[in-house]
Amino acid sequence: MSDDMLSPTPETPPYALTIASSDSGGGAGIQADLKTMTRLGVYGGSVIVGVTSQNTRGVTGTHVLPSETVRTQFDAVADDFDIGAIKLGMLATAKAVETVAECLSDSDAPIVVDPVMVATSGDRLLDEDAIDAYDDIFAQATLVTPNADEAAELTGHVPDSPEATREAADWFFERGADAVLLKGGHVETGDGTVADTLVTRDETTTFTNPRVDTDRTHGSGCTLSSAIAAGLARGDDLETAVERGIAFTRAALAAPADVGQGAGSVNHLADFGDG
Repeated sequence: MSDDMLSPTPETPPYALTIASSDSGGGAGIQADLKTMTRLGVYGGSVIVGVTSQNTRGVTGTHVLPSETVRTQFDAVADDFDIGAIKLGMLATAKAVETVAECLSDSDAPIVVDPVMVATSGDRLLDEDAIDAYDDIFAQATLVTPNADEAAELTGHVPDSPEATREAADWFFERGADAVLLKGGHVETGDGTVADTLVTRDETTTFTNPRVDTDRTHGSGCTLSSAIAAGLARGDDLETAVERGIAFTRAALAAPADVGQGAGSVNHLADFGDG
């Protein structure tokens, strides 16, 4: 071997899988998930469910891939990789939700479910008739991460008090979920803070932080859920994965990406000393 030839030193990074849809603008969806996972030291794979024509100003088109294409993507990954965690994002239609639920039926990896219903721009990303189909997904969820609007639409409870938060969480528990993170970004507390509440069947943990005063929040939900999945793939316990996921998302919000002509996006390249 030549003296100047390098000998590779293989590494075995943790592997996480995102099952979601593409955001052509890069701030949310599959793109945000993979950037987040990479940033947090996790090798990310993807199953693309749909393609959105999207930028910082809104969504102009959506195309959902055939169920067989979704299924073969998942089978290819599951057949070859040791999946440490799975994140679910925008699934769009009842048929896609049913297909993904079937794919996951034999998986033993922790599953983080972000029930994406409406984009930051206000564009709807989940068909009305797909909501009931989510029950089979929730039954397999290690963690569900709804924001207040999603929690209210799904459960009928706005999580703006300890009692309502518990009632919303119980709705997910009745459908089989192990834990719920009720995100507080859409809830006004009146004191300049955001309270994200992690509820398991046994305990409740609230993470309270100063609110980041920005309207460049595009991709924040995808970023948080994929950061939590990355933590679980790395071997973190659930509370640690949630705490670090919140910290990473706050860093991405505090130094947002000034891109596009709309409100901009969270910044997955923002400084995160613990990354």
